[in-house]
Amino acid sequence: MTAVSSGLNYQGNERIIHARGKLLSHRDSLSLDMGQPTSSSSPLRIILQTAQHLLFLWLLAHVRGSLFSSASNSRATELLYTLQEGLPKGVHIGSIGDDLQLDFFSDPPLSFSLASKGPSEKYVNLNNSTGELSTSSEELDREALCQHSLVAQECVLLLDVIILPQEYFRLIKVKIAIIDINDNAPRFPVPQIYISVPENAPVNTRIVIEHPAYDPDGGTNGVQTYRLVDYHGVFTLDVEENESGERTPYLIIMGPLDREMKAEYETTIIAEDGGNPPLVGSATLSILISDVNDNCPQFNTSQINSTLYGNSTIGTQVATVHAVDKDLGPNSVITYAFSERVQQATKEYFHLDEIKGIIKLSKRIDGSTAQQHKLTILANGPGCIPTVITVFISINKVIFRPPELVPRYIANEENGVIYLKELEPVHSPIAFFTIKDPDEKYQVNCYLEGQGPFRLSAYKPYNNEYLLETTDVLDYELKQSYNIAVVALSYDGYQVKKLLKVQILDENDNSPVFTESTVEITIEENNEPNAFLVKLYATDADSGERGLVSYFLGLDAPSYFSIDNMTGILSVSSILDREEKEKYRFTVRARDAGFPSRESVATVHITVLDKNDNNPRFISRDFSFFVPENFPGFGEIGVISVTDADSGKNGWIALSIVNGSDIFVIDNGKGLLRAKVSLDREQQSSYTLWVEAVDGGDPTLSSTAKITILLLDVNDNPPVVLFPQSNMSYLLVLPSTLPGSPVTEVYAVDKDTGMNAVIAYSIIGRRGPKPESFRIDPITGNITLEEALMRNDCGLYRLLVKVSDHGYPEPLFSTVMVNLFVNDTVTNESYIETLLRKEPDINIEEKEPQIAMEPSQKEMESDSCTPTLVTLSITCLGSVILVTLMGMYICLRKGKNDHGINENAEVQIPLNGKLDFHMLEKRPMEICNI
Repeated sequence: MTAVSSGLNYQGNERIIHARGKLLSHRDSLSLDMGQPTSSSSPLRIILQTAQHLLFLWLLAHVRGSLFSSASNSRATELLYTLQEGLPKGVHIGSIGDDLQLDFFSDPPLSFSLASKGPSEKYVNLNNSTGELSTSSEELDREALCQHSLVAQECVLLLDVIILPQEYFRLIKVKIAIIDINDNAPRFPVPQIYISVPENAPVNTRIVIEHPAYDPDGGTNGVQTYRLVDYHGVFTLDVEENESGERTPYLIIMGPLDREMKAEYETTIIAEDGGNPPLVGSATLSILISDVNDNCPQFNTSQINSTLYGNSTIGTQVATVHAVDKDLGPNSVITYAFSERVQQATKEYFHLDEIKGIIKLSKRIDGSTAQQHKLTILANGPGCIPTVITVFISINKVIFRPPELVPRYIANEENGVIYLKELEPVHSPIAFFTIKDPDEKYQVNCYLEGQGPFRLSAYKPYNNEYLLETTDVLDYELKQSYNIAVVALSYDGYQVKKLLKVQILDENDNSPVFTESTVEITIEENNEPNAFLVKLYATDADSGERGLVSYFLGLDAPSYFSIDNMTGILSVSSILDREEKEKYRFTVRARDAGFPSRESVATVHITVLDKNDNNPRFISRDFSFFVPENFPGFGEIGVISVTDADSGKNGWIALSIVNGSDIFVIDNGKGLLRAKVSLDREQQSSYTLWVEAVDGGDPTLSSTAKITILLLDVNDNPPVVLFPQSNMSYLLVLPSTLPGSPVTEVYAVDKDTGMNAVIAYSIIGRRGPKPESFRIDPITGNITLEEALMRNDCGLYRLLVKVSDHGYPEPLFSTVMVNLFVNDTVTNESYIETLLRKEPDINIEEKEPQIAMEPSQKEMESDSCTPTLVTLSITCLGSVILVTLMGMYICLRKGKNDHGINENAEVQIPLNGKLDFHMLEKRPMEICNI
């Protein structure tokens, strides 16, 4: 949006203000954006743009003119803003205070208000404190606001804004120019336009097409051009623009027309505006070819021969002439007349019906009548040279009266025409014919002349009575009329002939027949409402209303299908969804207008074609798979189930790992997730993958899912002893160490989790002077002295400790040699190291780890202990009590720890494993005394 302010500021200078507050010169205002395209390759658009700029300059000059005219009032100002139509509520238009560079810190503060409540107020809101203008909740429609505007830039909203208080009073004239957008498509006032073109219209004839399209938008957004969908090879279209800018389409004849060859052309005319993108409107254009008198009457023969007996009565029909004119209406009217070359005497004997062409005897034949007559008859048409046919009439004179043929009609007869219904049964009587011989002279033979399902036979027991009847079923659709003659021929050669015309009356004996009894239709889903499906066509061989066909849907047709009763056009009113229903089958009935009516049925099969309108769908947005570690490479981790409601290529799904992984791969055929390598929980315990499913449509649709792979622990790591660090390390234990005192510990860790990492300690082998003197805590690994040591108990003790986990079904374990040297001092380290290097002769006996043990107290056999025997006894008693209490505490603690371990244990999959005791590292290590 752009704002322009004109007026005298407080210093009296003219100012033009852009919406962002930048000063613009008068020359710069020429390029002010008015909401139209800035460049175009079309000369017409360049002219329109120039007109728009000139119009804007005119508005600007008008504002400036009104400015100078009110120069005496220094407080009058005008602002011009531009605003695009159709904007939502709250769009900023401009700030009056900022554009006028007013002081908002005045005391008292400025206030802004509308001077009057006009229609423009409902389109904009004014902030009374800041003077900011913005769009209101009611949508601004330029076409509704300025219905009589010819161009987009002439639509202007006018506001009067008052600035108070009185010492700062100003009246601001605000003009908001509404810029047009292409929000309306061209519309024709009628759905079908009819044009009548004479068939003799010369090439390049221009015919105006009434009812041109109307577009409420202005400028280039209005109607720019017209075109036809089908020009039929004989038409083209031209568009003329008048001084007011209105465009009128003209139909131009580009080839010869012949109504007798084709009487009507139908196409679609499309009107297109100049918007970007352009919008179009359409209507059906029916071009009716009107008839002109370009055909003249023609006889199908040039000569007719007829014989007439001399005793024929007046009114006897001699012959009938018939010409044909292919034109319509008045142009096809034919009249018959005798040529001037026909003698007057001949005209007196014969009468010619100028409309029907029937020639009858008009004067009795006598002895003076000529035996040969030539009648030249003209067939006259409007504006045509008459066509000629010659009728030769021979008169056989008789002296005696010939036999008479007297008809008595049973069927309906009028003016010599017999009317029979086509449904009459076989052998239906038509008429009786009686032969009368006035002179009783002739022997007469009576027979039938002409082709048709008729028979003339003697009616016994009467003489000279003959019955005319049908011999077969009459069918109006095969033949509508027959010309026959009943002939009475005497043996002397005299002949009497009675000409008969039998007209077959149509009955409703034919049902409508569809061109196809089964109609196969395909339509893409997501169709437009009221989409055309097919035009059904049925014919009825009957005539008149009996052959008029109407179309109806069967009761099995869904309600959203409809058919035009007259045209047979089948359409669907709602949007079809293949995923909801792919195939439809129902019947269509064609019924004629006879009484009773007859009908036939066609079956319609509709197949809804798939469009890629469904994203692939995972059965879960978050998959979780639990896999044991050391799972074999390319093993099946799990199935990623994904479906697509579309079919064919649109339903083909390809899976890929979005966040990239060199470890995992997806089998697209089965959706199987596999790991390329064996996984190790100790290196990484879980993986998170994002998988994308992309279908095969164009354009493709996709969806993503999260996959979490959790590795379950397998007992594949034996405990690792961290202390003591070597089988060669040893610890000095003083003989005076009190029973129950901790001596050292074994410390081990396990990389597994859960029960696979729960470690138990046990002594499986002992060697030494008194090997049962030491025990190990199965939970903590602490080694304590159980019995008092005597002097003769000194020496090297070797304890083989087994460190085992609780893996299932077979735990893994490690061993370590704990070396304890019982003596007062270490006098010879090399001697001890020599003992350590010797392979210990230890019998390995697996024992269950003991949680607590009751230590026994023995007296130390030492000479130095005798003086203190009483003291040691008291001490031992106290030790027994202390060890008992510690044992009870350890038992309680073990129970709690076991319960906690069971509660926090994870699901583990154990691995079988064994360790060779002799393969452990045997490096000496110094262990401090505890």
